[in-house]
Amino acid sequence: MSAEGRSVSILGVTGSIGQSTMLVIEELRAQGVDIPVQAVCAGRNVDALADACRRMRPRFAALADETLLEEARAALAGLDIEVAAGASALVEAAARPADWVMSAIVGAAGLAPTMAAVRRGALVALANKECLVCAGPLMLAAAAASGARLLPVDSEHNAIFQVLTHPQRVDKLTLTASGGPFRTSSQEAMAAAKPEQACAHPNWSMGAKISVDSATLMNKGLELIEAAYLFDKPEHQVDVLIHPQSIVHSLVHYQDGSVLAQLSAPDMRTPIAYALAWPDRAGISSPRLDLATIANLSFETPDEDRFPALRLAREAFRAGPSRVAALNAANEVAVADFLAGRIGFLDIARITGETIAHLEGAEAGLIAKTPSSFDEVAAVDQAARHAARRIAVSLAAA
Repeated sequence: MSAEGRSVSILGVTGSIGQSTMLVIEELRAQGVDIPVQAVCAGRNVDALADACRRMRPRFAALADETLLEEARAALAGLDIEVAAGASALVEAAARPADWVMSAIVGAAGLAPTMAAVRRGALVALANKECLVCAGPLMLAAAAASGARLLPVDSEHNAIFQVLTHPQRVDKLTLTASGGPFRTSSQEAMAAAKPEQACAHPNWSMGAKISVDSATLMNKGLELIEAAYLFDKPEHQVDVLIHPQSIVHSLVHYQDGSVLAQLSAPDMRTPIAYALAWPDRAGISSPRLDLATIANLSFETPDEDRFPALRLAREAFRAGPSRVAALNAANEVAVADFLAGRIGFLDIARITGETIAHLEGAEAGLIAKTPSSFDEVAAVDQAARHAARRIAVSLAAA
């Protein structure tokens, strides 16, 4: 089956991935490809949701913030779209009978809706890292039981997916990272960095949270964990290379010495289009590479002393799923405080590391076990957030 006639739902339609997904759908529709939309959902941006509904014409639209239900209904009046709000409405959007579901809700809020799509056996285009980072074993077990297929959308994982021809013959996987805006910055410069500097990614246009994660390299640490789950590889078989040009998105190293890489311009429409048309390919107008003009592609080893988030992610994954969920929650709290101007850039990794250390002492029983339900994941998440907030407050007051 190709994109033709494939019904879709877009979870997180107002974010950067959701917006790029709509652009791909619109371009394919202009070519005559029939892509009906079942549902779209957003957080609390009513105007952006209304714009998406006018463009996509879904049957169902949902907002996470239930206090905005009447405002959303007014904004969508006359479009013949069922409107709902609240956490349960996001799950309902995912449960609608779409063949293909884009999971692009940022953060732990995307867990329950994505699981709803997985449990009914959908093709799930996975752009939400937290689904596997926080609940990898649960999500993979549900997919195996239902027959759902997880299609990676992150450029790095999508790149591996495209060239993973012989999974049992892999020596290792290599994810690339641009290095972010502070790749060559001193510790002093990073300590003084402002949110607008951290969000100024050199190659990609992303939301504020993911941009900051890219600047700390936590984004790459979370992607490392996601790759280990997606492709069933131990952590030591997943490498990271700094590649400032963001042209080579990942490499697969095979046992015969061959290395296959996927190259493309840094444009999220490429992996989205591949996931939407899989196992076929779609023709879209993403930028074409001119390697003669680019001329040079460079690579370097990441500096885990200057960017300790990558090391923290590896250590958490080795220690088990609960520590990974705690890492993610603590990082979310720290990034939010940095964006609000309450802590410094270097404090993000510090708070995350100190949170894990605190929980290993005060909540050792909680984070030592492998969660068997979303409720247990949520308990770890909340304990980590509580600890991270206290540590952040103490740092801000120092």
